[in-house]
Amino acid sequence: MKTTHETTMEEYWGDVEDALQSAELIAFDGCHKIYLAMDAEQREWFSKNYNEKECSTSCNFTGSTQEMLTKIKHWWNDSCPLRFIYAVETNHEDPNAGFMALIPQGAGEDSYDDEDEDDDDY
Repeated sequence: MKTTHETTMEEYWGDVEDALQSAELIAFDGCHKIYLAMDAEQREWFSKNYNEKECSTSCNFTGSTQEMLTKIKHWWNDSCPLRFIYAVETNHEDPNAGFMALIPQGAGEDSYDDEDEDDDDY
């Protein structure tokens, strides 16, 4: 019998931290899309398109690996349930091939409980 391994949130966050070591910038759309720009071309694109003109909060950030991880976790906690985190690097031949899911949409949904909800059975 083959056992499948379900990726834990801890493992996903480890992937994010690993990718942040070479990321040039992180970006957030203010709702649910979080990106790591992995090269200069993507850094420039996200700097231009994910800025305070586009959303009401700080939408891009650069810093140390730990500073970016702290910021991404803050964005993650403030985002809607459709959230995801992708690393993006330039691929001129196939732009879609430049996107790598670090935390896919829907991951950790079971931890997205209503804070006002009682744990009591009704």
